[in-house]
Amino acid sequence: MSSSPASAPPPAPAPSRSPWRSLRYRSMRWWSVANFVSNAGTWMQLTVQNLLVLQITGSAAATGLSMSVQAAPALLISVFGGAAVDRWPRKLTAAVSQAMLGAIAFVTALMVALDRLDVTSLMVLAAVTGVIATVDGPACSLLGNDLVPAEDVPSAIGVGALVHQAGRLTGAALAGVTVGFLGTAAAYAANGLSFLFVASVIPFLRPARGAVKQVAAERREAMGVREGLAFFARRPRLLALAGVTGVSAVFGRNYQLTLAVLVTGPLAGGAGSFGTVSTVLAAGGIVGAVLGARLRRPSVRVVGALAAAGGLLQVVAGLSPSLAVLLVMVLPMAVVESVSDTAGTAVLQTDPPAHMRGRVLGVWGSIGTVWSLGGPPALGLLMELAGARGALIAGGLIIAGTIGAGHLLRARLPVGAVPVRGGDTEAPARAALGTAA
Repeated sequence: MSSSPASAPPPAPAPSRSPWRSLRYRSMRWWSVANFVSNAGTWMQLTVQNLLVLQITGSAAATGLSMSVQAAPALLISVFGGAAVDRWPRKLTAAVSQAMLGAIAFVTALMVALDRLDVTSLMVLAAVTGVIATVDGPACSLLGNDLVPAEDVPSAIGVGALVHQAGRLTGAALAGVTVGFLGTAAAYAANGLSFLFVASVIPFLRPARGAVKQVAAERREAMGVREGLAFFARRPRLLALAGVTGVSAVFGRNYQLTLAVLVTGPLAGGAGSFGTVSTVLAAGGIVGAVLGARLRRPSVRVVGALAAAGGLLQVVAGLSPSLAVLLVMVLPMAVVESVSDTAGTAVLQTDPPAHMRGRVLGVWGSIGTVWSLGGPPALGLLMELAGARGALIAGGLIIAGTIGAGHLLRARLPVGAVPVRGGDTEAPARAALGTAA
C-alpha cells in the first residue's frame, strides 16, 4: 500500500501593506505613546516661547535671534552628534539626552516663575538645547527604527509623522489653557515632564528580531566624523536625495509664505481664507503620512518622482484664478509632499549600513539646517522679483526641471559600487545606482 504524498506547506502570507503594521510591536506602541506626549509638551512650550522672548526683550529681532541660536548647533556640530550616536549605546544615549532636555525645561520654568530669566540666560539655554538636540534627534530616530523590522520602517516613520501632527495640535490647544490657568512657567514644566516620561519608557523598549546584531555592530564602530562625511559624499543615492530635497525645500514647500502672499494678494482673501488653506494643508499632510506608511521599499526614484509631481502641482496652484481652485490643488500638493517626506526619511535611515547611520543623519542635519535657514530668504527674494504667482510657477518649474534633468543624467552614468567599511574589512556595497536609487 503506497503512502500518500506529503501535503504541500501552506503558502506564506503576503507581506502587510497596512500603514499601521509597525504598531503590531509592543515596544513601537509604547514609543508612539511616548512621542505623542513629548510632542504635545514641546508644542506647548513652542506656542508660548516666542511670546515670552518678546515679553522679556520687547524686540522682534531678539525673538528671531533666539531661534537662530538654538538652530546654530545643528549647522555646526550635527556631524559630531551623529558620530556620538554611532559610538554610544543608543537606548542610553536617547534616555540621557531626553532627561537633559527635560532638565533644561525645568530650569527655564523655575527661572520664569522666579522672574529671573533675562536675555543672556535665555540665549544660553537655547544654545545648550540646540547642542543636546544634535545627539537626541538621530538617537531617537534610529531607536524607533530598531523597534520594527526593516520592511516596516516606512510604517514607523509614517506613524511618527501622524503622532507629530497629533501632538502639535494637542500641545497648541493645551498651551492656552495651561498658561491661562497656571501661567507661562507651567508650559515649560509640562514639557519637562514629557521629556522625563520618554526617558522612563526607553529602558523598557525591546528591538525587533534581527535588529540586535545591528545595534551591537554600531557600538563597536569607532567614532569618526570624517568617515561619515566621506561616506555621504561617495554615496550617489544619498547625494541625489540631498539634491531632490534641497531644490524642493528652497523653491517649494514654504507654503506658509508663498500661499499666504497669494491668498491675501492676487486672490484678495483675508486671514480667514488663509486659515482655510492651512487647514487643508494640514489635512493633506495627515493623508500623505498614512499613504507613505504603506510603502515597503521606498527609493530615491520614488522621492524624486513625487517631488517633481509636487512641483508641477505647485505650478497649477500658482495659476489658480480663485480660492476655490487653489483649495482643490492644495490638498494633493500636501499629500504628495508628505508621502515624499516619508519615503525620503526611510531611505535616509535605512540605506546606510547600521554602523554609519548616526553619522549620515548628522551630515543630513547640517545640510537641512542650511536649507531651512536659506530657503525662506531666497524664496522671499524670488517673490519680490516675480510676485507670489511667479514664485510658485517658477519654483515648481525649477523643481520639476532639475529632477527631470537629474534623471536623464543618471541614465547616462555607469553603475558602480561604493565600498563600505565594516569593522576591519571593506566590502562592496550594493550598486550605487541600483534598485534602491
